[in-house]
Amino acid sequence: QVQPVESGGGSVQAGGSLRLSCATSGYTSSSRCMAWFRQAPGKEREGVASIYTGDGFTYYADSVKGRFTISQDNAKNTVYLQMNSLKPEDTAMYYCATRVQYCSGVYWPLAFRYDYWGQGTQVTVSS
Repeated sequence: QVQPVESGGGSVQAGGSLRLSCATSGYTSSSRCMAWFRQAPGKEREGVASIYTGDGFTYYADSVKGRFTISQDNAKNTVYLQMNSLKPEDTAMYYCATRVQYCSGVYWPLAFRYDYWGQGTQVTVSS
């Protein structure tokens, strides 16, 4: 059973930083699309960033470009989301998701394209 597990959320002031981690177990394939999504109360779940573990290629939502960085440690089956210059509008539950396919430029931000999800970690940014 594939199971992503997120950690690293918390509360910070605007302008601060956090690093989220997503450790995944149960995979037989080493190449997969890993993505971070977020969902604020009353809003739809949105794609934040993705990375294809086979070649490290990344995609970002426009709202986080230049502030967030997704990276991977394949030896640890772990993906990270470094979040800098945080804003109050970044406040949300952050989820890690994965699928055993390439991260398509068109499909990566679509939640229904992912097969496995973590339980989420809360990020709260105060002004």
